[in-house]
Amino acid sequence: MTSDVKEISSGGAPPAPAALAAKVRTLAPSMTRSMQRVAEAVAADPAGTAALTVTGLAELTGTSEATVVRTARLLGYPGYRDLRLALAGLAAHQESGAAPAVTADIAVDDPIADVVAKLAYDEQQTLADTAAGLDTVQLGAVVTAAAAARRIDIYGVGASGLVGMDLAQKLLRIGLIAHAHSDPHLAVTNAVQLRSGDVAIAITHSGSTGDVIEPLRVAFDRGATTVAITGRPDGAVSQYADHVLTTSTARESELRPAAMSSRTSQLLVVDCLFVGVAQRTYETAAPALAASYEALAHRHSPRTR
Repeated sequence: MTSDVKEISSGGAPPAPAALAAKVRTLAPSMTRSMQRVAEAVAADPAGTAALTVTGLAELTGTSEATVVRTARLLGYPGYRDLRLALAGLAAHQESGAAPAVTADIAVDDPIADVVAKLAYDEQQTLADTAAGLDTVQLGAVVTAAAAARRIDIYGVGASGLVGMDLAQKLLRIGLIAHAHSDPHLAVTNAVQLRSGDVAIAITHSGSTGDVIEPLRVAFDRGATTVAITGRPDGAVSQYADHVLTTSTARESELRPAAMSSRTSQLLVVDCLFVGVAQRTYETAAPALAASYEALAHRHSPRTR
C-alpha cells in the first residue's frame, strides 16, 4: 500500500450522507493502511464515530489527527466537521429506513430464490456505489473528447473486453468510428496509428492489466486523449490516462469473482458515456440510430413459411 495517496477531489459539493458508505467502499483500496482504518471505522459505525472528536477518532483507530483529516478530505469533505455531520446524517438514514436483510454472500447450498435476491441486491448496491463515486466533471470531459474524436479505440480483455465491445457497438450505431480490441498485439498496432484528436479508452477493473496498459501508453505517447475506466484509480493504468472514470470496487466471492461483479459498474459508466456522446451529437446520432434500426428491422420480424 502506497503512502503517498493523492487527495483526489471532484471539486464539487461534499457527497450526501447516503453516498458516504459508497465513497468509502470505492476509495478504501487506494488509501494508506492508516487511512483505511479511519474509513472502515466510520463506515462500520456512523453513529458512534459521529459522536467523536477528531482526537477521539484518531485514538480509536490508532492513527493521528492529521490522518483523520486527510481521510475526510479524500472522501470529499472540506474537513472533519463536515464528515461528522455526514456521519450523523447517515446514521439517521439507517435508523429511519430499514436496510435490506440480505447480503451478496452466496452459499453453495443457497436456494435459488435466495441467490436471485442476493444478486439483485448486490447489483443495486454496485450501481449505487458507482453512481455516487463517478466524477461527472471527468465524465463530461471524456464526452466532449469522444464526441469530437476522429477515431475511438477501446482496450479490454476478458470481461472488460466484453464491456469494450458493448461500447464500440453503441458508438458505431450513432455514426462514430470506434473499435474494441481484446487482442493485445492488435491493440498496440492500432494504438500506434492514433494521434491528437483521437480517443483511447482502457477498461480494467484492477487497474494493472498489462495487456490494456501497454496500448494506452502507446496512445498517450502519440498524443491521443486517453481514458481509464477502472476500479482502482491509483492503479498503474492511471499514469497514462488524461481522465479517470472510477467504478465500484465490487466484493469478490468464490461463486462470484470480480470479473462478474465489476462488469455491472463498468456497463453503467459505459452507458453514461454513450448517452452523453449521443446527446452531444444528437443531430447526427438520431438519424444514424434510425438508419441502423431500419437496416436490422427485417431480422426481428417473424419469418413466414
